[in-house]
Parts: sequence; structure tokens; C-alpha cells
Amino acid sequence: MSDTTAGLRHVEHVMGSVFSFDIRDEPTPAVRRALDEAVHHLHRIDEVFSTYRPDSCISRLGRGEIRREDCPSEVLEVLFLCAHAARVSDGWFSIVPEGTLDPSGLVKGWAVEAASRILHEAGAHDTCVNGGGDIQIRGRAAPATPWRIGVAHPLRPGELVTVVTAHDDLAVATSGTAERGAHIVDPFTGRPATALASLTLVGPRLTLTDTYATAAFARGDGARDWLEGLHGYEALAVTPDGGEWRTTGFHRYGS
Repeated sequence: MSDTTAGLRHVEHVMGSVFSFDIRDEPTPAVRRALDEAVHHLHRIDEVFSTYRPDSCISRLGRGEIRREDCPSEVLEVLFLCAHAARVSDGWFSIVPEGTLDPSGLVKGWAVEAASRILHEAGAHDTCVNGGGDIQIRGRAAPATPWRIGVAHPLRPGELVTVVTAHDDLAVATSGTAERGAHIVDPFTGRPATALASLTLVGPRLTLTDTYATAAFARGDGARDWLEGLHGYEALAVTPDGGEWRTTGFHRYGS
């Protein structure tokens, strides 16, 4: 945790990723306590939902050792949200894409959004919480200055494909192959989704923005038409040959 002239910053390694907190509000005792609570929350979520921990609740549930009723309330909430995302995406979002229970495609964004909400409720209204490139923004970076988020180009290391400007609270999520390779699976074939190199989605809150980005990436060639029909969401995609497409309203956010 470090103080800056602009507020408070913190980096936390958890959930197999790097989470960063950039708080531009005055670092009051209440805000500091909220930051500690948000970090603790991320570690608790990791304990409950990590598919890499054989003793986690989600691993035990997936093996049939316990029932949903035996799990913490967070598990029921996440499974409900996953079911909603599966319906809205016509099955392109799945928590069993390879035959085992894995809600990771929703959990990280949900955890980041929750951490942002904890800060907001404590009085930190100008914040950026980043979980491995999936971001929940609130307020302003400075008075009259919006947050600006650079999105890495998936095919050109060191270059940006766009800069997203947040004029209000905004979530930004990117799914792609640049960092982790072809890790998103087409739930209908079981094979890696490769029709896109990356897809960046902006929306109001990160839980569904992140989830819909995953579903759209898996959908591939049909993603643009589906996203055009989602109210409140806009996207930019990069194809493996370096081409790009954007939904109709993305120009309001990206350069």
C-alpha cells in the first residue's frame, strides 16, 4: 500500500493474477479499512472458487462431494449469474466447457466489481480496480479528467489497439490469446476458439461485461451481430490477420 499525491495505490497477487487498486480520493481511515477489506475479499474468493485448490468449495462441488446447499452464499450467487449469462449468450458462455465445473470466466470480474463496490461504499468514488486487465472504473482520474485505459494490441507487442476513455462509471474487459494463448474453449465443440485474436468489451459493470466478452470471443464470427443486440455494451475486436471491427457505438469510448 502506498500513498501518492493523488490518493492511494496497492498491488495484490491473488487468484493467479495481479490486482491493482488506484484510488484518487483522500486516503481517509475509512478508505484504508475498505481497501484492506477488499483485498481480504479477493483472498476469500480465491479460497472458495479456485479450481486449482482441491479443497476449495467449487472443486468439491464439481466432484460431487458436497451439494449446492452446503456451499457459501457466494457460490449460489455466482452459479445464478452464470446461468443468466449462459441464457443471454445462447450457451456460448459455459461453466462446464471441458466437462468439469469451472465458473472462472465470471468469478474474476465479479470479484473485481465487488472490490470496487466495497471502496465506493466507504467513500472512495474515484477509483480504478484492475484484475489482470479486467477493469472497473468509477468517477474521475482527477477533477474534470476522465480515466483513460490503454488496450494492448494482441498481435503487436508494445502497441495499443485503442485507448478507452471513461466519461462515467465503466467496465472494460478483454478476452484474447496474447497473454494465455488459446485458453477460451468453444463450448459446442470443446476446441479452442480461434476466430478472433482479441475482443474488448465495455459496459456498466464488470461481472457481466467480463462474462459477455468471454462468450463473444468464443462465438467468434457471430459475435458482432450478437453484441449489437446487447443494450449498454460496445466492443472492438481484432482478427488473427490483424483486421478490426467495432460495434456501432464503440466510438463513444475508444480512439
